[in-house]
Amino acid sequence: MTTRTPVTMYFDPSCPWAWITSRWLLEVERVRPVDITFRVMSLGVLNEHKDIPEQYRELIKGTWGPVRVAIAAEQKYGPEVLGRLYTELGTRIHVTRERGPEAIAAALRAAGLDESLAAAADATEYDERLRESHEEGMRPVGQEVGTPVVHVPGPDGELIAFFGPVVTPAPKGEAAGKLWDGVLLVAGTDGFFELKRTRDREPVVA
Repeated sequence: MTTRTPVTMYFDPSCPWAWITSRWLLEVERVRPVDITFRVMSLGVLNEHKDIPEQYRELIKGTWGPVRVAIAAEQKYGPEVLGRLYTELGTRIHVTRERGPEAIAAALRAAGLDESLAAAADATEYDERLRESHEEGMRPVGQEVGTPVVHVPGPDGELIAFFGPVVTPAPKGEAAGKLWDGVLLVAGTDGFFELKRTRDREPVVA
């Protein structure tokens, strides 16, 4: 029997690049012996004390609601519900371009969760756990990256953590598996930190 590797992706539902990476990872799960789970990080928490353009700060304000709802769902049902909730939230935010309380409630309903949790979007009572989850994701990879962050155990059992990959569109089938193999190879190389080039296209989220 092939040993399956647990992989955890930390996401903020509002980020289109994280959404694409999540769809890629679910494709990887089909072609490689990995089990994907999802946890919450927050662009709001990440950027609240950073010197960022005012226009971006205004955009960031809108990210708090969905992550609070995700944390509320995690607290009520357990982390295993985050994958399907992320799919429903992400589909509405990035594919059908639905926003606001009604879209969040519809996502909860479609995920089989209590739609009254949509009220958590404006409830700061979830922020302490949100910050804890964010820190759990960011601690191994550092504070100078965004979402997505991926955690995976390496061959020696030590945690490999990395930001990305930032890719569009999400590769399918064996192409998804080959990208996973390559990402794991470079991310698992001691002393490897960065491989980057300028983005020349918008995210393809469908």
